[in-house]
Amino acid sequence: MKIPESWLRSFVAPPWNSQELADALTMAGLEVEESTPFAPPFERVVVAEVRTVRPHPQADKLSICEVWDGTELRQIVCGASNVAPGLRVPCALPGAVLPGGLPIGAAQLRGVDSHGMLCSARELGISEEHAGLLALPADAPVGADIREFLDLDDPVHLLKLTPNLAHCLSVFGVAREVAALSNTPLRALRFEPAPVSLDERVAVHIEADDLCGRFSGRVIRGVDARAPTPEWMKRRLEHAGQRPISALVDISNYVMLELGRPTHVFDLGKIRAPLTVRWGREGEQLELLNGRTVALDAGIGVIADADQVESIAGIMGGERTAVTLDTTDVYLEAAFWWPDAIAGRARRLNFTTDAAHRFERGVDPASTVEHLEYLSRLVLEICGGQAGPVDDQITGLPEREPVVLRVARAQRVIGAAVSEQEIAEIFTRLGFDFEREPGSFRVTPPAYRFDLQIEEDLIEEVARVWGFERLPQRPPVASLPMLACPEGRRSVGTIKRAMAARDFQEVINYSFVDSRTDALLSHAAPIRLLNPIASNLDVMRTTLLGGLVENLRANLNRKAARVRIFEVGRVFRPDASVSAGPLAVAGVAQPQRLAALAYGDASGEQWGLAGRGVDFFDLKGDLVTLAPESEWSFEPGEHPALHPGRAARVLLRGTPVGWLGEIHPALQQQLELPRAALVMEIDLEPLLTVGIPLFAEVSRFPPAIRDLALVVADDVPAARVAAAIRAAAAADPVARSVKYVKLFDEYRGKGLENKEKSLAFRIWMQDTDRTLDDAQVAQAMQVIVARLAVELGARLR
Repeated sequence: MKIPESWLRSFVAPPWNSQELADALTMAGLEVEESTPFAPPFERVVVAEVRTVRPHPQADKLSICEVWDGTELRQIVCGASNVAPGLRVPCALPGAVLPGGLPIGAAQLRGVDSHGMLCSARELGISEEHAGLLALPADAPVGADIREFLDLDDPVHLLKLTPNLAHCLSVFGVAREVAALSNTPLRALRFEPAPVSLDERVAVHIEADDLCGRFSGRVIRGVDARAPTPEWMKRRLEHAGQRPISALVDISNYVMLELGRPTHVFDLGKIRAPLTVRWGREGEQLELLNGRTVALDAGIGVIADADQVESIAGIMGGERTAVTLDTTDVYLEAAFWWPDAIAGRARRLNFTTDAAHRFERGVDPASTVEHLEYLSRLVLEICGGQAGPVDDQITGLPEREPVVLRVARAQRVIGAAVSEQEIAEIFTRLGFDFEREPGSFRVTPPAYRFDLQIEEDLIEEVARVWGFERLPQRPPVASLPMLACPEGRRSVGTIKRAMAARDFQEVINYSFVDSRTDALLSHAAPIRLLNPIASNLDVMRTTLLGGLVENLRANLNRKAARVRIFEVGRVFRPDASVSAGPLAVAGVAQPQRLAALAYGDASGEQWGLAGRGVDFFDLKGDLVTLAPESEWSFEPGEHPALHPGRAARVLLRGTPVGWLGEIHPALQQQLELPRAALVMEIDLEPLLTVGIPLFAEVSRFPPAIRDLALVVADDVPAARVAAAIRAAAAADPVARSVKYVKLFDEYRGKGLENKEKSLAFRIWMQDTDRTLDDAQVAQAMQVIVARLAVELGARLR
């Protein structure tokens, strides 16, 4: 939310400069993300008056203007369509440097001298408007510095407000906070009733009291919708980030920004009374002010007339009853909508509005009439007309229960000896009604403070106004014993560092994902969110692969050719066997997993290696570095998201822990990936458990190395043969000297049957007591071959 400092200081004048003001707001919980002048820096731009305009002899779209800048009459060539004699505009003099580093000097345009430049709003960095020159008021002083005249150096503070600070979603709300923080007077607005000259009301029926607690309205006839918005109002709106549109719309926006009260202006001539405030009905539709047509249901509040729905309650009005420049009669509405009735409705419709942002957090229910009077006076002063009486209906308002603050507890929580007198002064500065009791305060929260419900809320108010920066700095007094680190378990950080060492980059994604993407990559039933923050984040993830795939697509859109990323995080799935606990939710399993994705070349571009796309075995090689190679095994399997024949079930110490493989071709096409990506996802917990190192004597004798080529059936995995070799060696005293088995070749073709293959293994044998002779080695090889022949039907090639 943007807060222009000049507007803020019209209500309160703290003894601080802009930086001190921003620091004070941030320390009080109203985080100021940035403070910048309204316009970027430039100089030598003045108010000038166009005296004459004549066509350019060499260009149809250019004009030659004589411009008076307050000191001299200068000739400037201009291409704007709205340039005209008598127009006062910003003029950049020779030597000026406009935003973006554009230098201005004397030049020739199509053979005609030009000494300066007439500017649009976009060229000055004020807005994106560039359809023509920035037209200034007719009374703008010629020769005045444009920065001073338009107050372009006005600091604008961008606030990042948490949801509990709904009372600060306005300039006056922030001013109220500044007055309390600085202990300076607050200039309160006076809501004088608008003069009533009509006896006319629009009948309003409130059918849903759980939707609307208070509805205030007024008829005004004979308004001039073409009346210009006053310059002071336009300037404040622009500085707050709002684009002026028309007088009636600007007045409504102005009241919302100044007071935090969203209102709506209906074209009275398009309404068929009575108005009804109710919940929507299935099958109803409404064309909104933003041009969209939305389908309504029983969970969305509406304002309807005798014919159809005219507005979504507390969110946005309809196009049919919107005011135009031809509007002459209007109906002004200011209401209190229950926050629970508005929360999440705009997001459900895939958009958001300033009104919904405020109403779902809570807007003051006690001031609808006062704010409507303020809105009415502005309409009458700017657009004219005759006003009817205010029609105010109340069906129910929030009950503000008193909250008790115990002084001793506040001092203990804050960690400082804030006295009772200081607490009383803070509550007075905040405008709270309270009663002092021995050792405590009974506080009745104001109507606009929806966030004050428990004692801790009041303690927070005391702490932030008293000053977080005043809290004493004390060293911790608790004992901090060093915890033992189990030798048989490693940390998640160790796994992350190992992945980073394999040239992967860590990513962190939302636990909320798009249900469609999650369903493509996992067939597990997801947990749906009741109130998703966005339509494409509607379920809890059942796999980490969805986030990695979206990361890949984002990188490909930015021309990345090689992507290697991993993530460690939790997935979520329904599980009735899970009980509630300190870190567990009943009925929801939340296992941690490690997932990785590799795309593009197997290695970075370099002259020493030929380019080669990453494949299954590259990612498998990365995976097996995370635990001893002998503990891994891989089985063929089918996964709905992986390529048949290029996917494997991953087993660690004989237990299935996940999957590894290439993205399915159909999924690759659906995700619009230029080439296939390799992915893996495994359970993290088994990976954190490691064997405790045991002492083993290192042999002083040389190893004996033999190659063994075995012919087996085509469907026998190489891993099974290698495991059988190790088992045979471990079971026989002669072959027990086998230390290492490695597959180094696979052959199919001439000399073998159609359904056979040859697997070549290199076997290391070594004894710690003696050097193995050829006879012992040959005997060990015979034992191994014999056992393989029995178990796998293998034969020597």
